[in-house]
Amino acid sequence: MTTNSKVLISGASVAGPALAHLLSRDGYQVTVVERAPAVRGGGYAVDFRGAAFEVLDELGVLAEVREHDTKMRGTTLIDETGAETGQLPAEAFAGELEVPKSDLTRILHRITADDIEYLFDDSIATLTEHEEGVTVEFERGATREFDLVFGADGIYSRVRRLAFGPHEQALHHLGLSGAGFTTDNYLGLDHQGMLQFAGNAAIYLFSAGDPRRLTVSLSFATDSPALDRCGRDEQQDAVRAAFADRGWQAPRLLAAMAEAEDFYFASTCQVQLDSWSKGRIALLGDAGYCAAPTAGMGTSQALLGARSLAQHLSAADGDHRAAFAAYEAELRPYVTENQIKGREAVAMFGGRTTEG
Repeated sequence: MTTNSKVLISGASVAGPALAHLLSRDGYQVTVVERAPAVRGGGYAVDFRGAAFEVLDELGVLAEVREHDTKMRGTTLIDETGAETGQLPAEAFAGELEVPKSDLTRILHRITADDIEYLFDDSIATLTEHEEGVTVEFERGATREFDLVFGADGIYSRVRRLAFGPHEQALHHLGLSGAGFTTDNYLGLDHQGMLQFAGNAAIYLFSAGDPRRLTVSLSFATDSPALDRCGRDEQQDAVRAAFADRGWQAPRLLAAMAEAEDFYFASTCQVQLDSWSKGRIALLGDAGYCAAPTAGMGTSQALLGARSLAQHLSAADGDHRAAFAAYEAELRPYVTENQIKGREAVAMFGGRTTEG
């Protein structure tokens, strides 16, 4: 019989449902808690590289995921005058396969919905570990007991903050922040992107899944991720200040930003921890080892992390100490390499390169 079989996973994006599916298959009783009221939509496209395809195949969704390929054809480089200066191949941003994130999360939820307990519109309030398990108090639901708890809840992970310490101890800002939103595809881009970078700011535009929409990224150099915790007005003021003197598409994009219903703001950070587990609690995906969006490896790391955790728990017959140690030993070299790539790529989008 599987030991430590009752588990809680925080986060229902990619890493969480992938781990939930693999653990449920191995006989675990899995609960996933997600603060959003339903499966999240929106977000940029996500890409897959290397061994991530093996995990998609193991999950039984590879063929379906391929059906949602954005089929990006490359990115045109634009100088400060608006003139074309070169081309980047599709693989630069889209990896070996790129799909809208909303499609991936929908697929992962569908394959787990019948076997996994989902607690939407809730979040973990406290974690208290004891000899036999972890007592979890929820923001809305009743207090419950679990054998193991996994944090798959992003760079501002609630699990990591509660079990490992303040965000400031784990987050390493890479000198870059930015806004994202969609607007009308007034440039007529067809599975193509445009990138203009100069000084400490960059404009990246592309159209993929919906030919009527243009996805916009406005990134600029910052000294900290403090803007992430500010309101939209303050965030937009910072974006306007960063692009105030830029020509080309900047004036029109700044006007569109104010009207966008899907505006979001995020800083480019890495998560660096000496250990990805503490007792009966472990982290995976961006919560434990975000390599930064500039690395293009977030989804692949999430999937490989989920598979590694599940495999090592199975091999150790649920012995979480042995499993967590093996998981980290297997995955850390891969993460370290990706984090180096993430730091190196920051300069392309206007950030200040940093040493890790």
